[in-house]
Amino acid sequence: EIEQAVREKVLQEGKQEGLQQGLQQGLQRGLQEGLLEGRMEGIQKGRMEGMLEGEMKGEARGEAKGEAKLLLRQLSRRFQPLPNRISERVYAASPDTIEIWADRVLEAKSLNEVFAE
Repeated sequence: EIEQAVREKVLQEGKQEGLQQGLQQGLQRGLQEGLLEGRMEGIQKGRMEGMLEGEMKGEARGEAKGEAKLLLRQLSRRFQPLPNRISERVYAASPDTIEIWADRVLEAKSLNEVFAE
């Protein structure tokens, strides 16, 4: 009977130790899987945000280039021939500045009036 009690106690301790080890391994595995899943979600979200930002920047650049091209066309029709420096200046300007110049080109009598500071 003592032998049976000892055997049961050892068995219970073994079960308890096995349960603790299994729980620890399960927690560790769950943590690793959670980290991996979180990392993958973060990477995906970062990619999407990067793509959207790149798309928006590309659209803004395209619009600015189109506005510059239109202004140069208006300028060249009104004040021929255009000096090369004008093209460089227009393409280097901000969209807001191009808009101001585009408004001025309608009534300006000279290039100097369009580009007056």
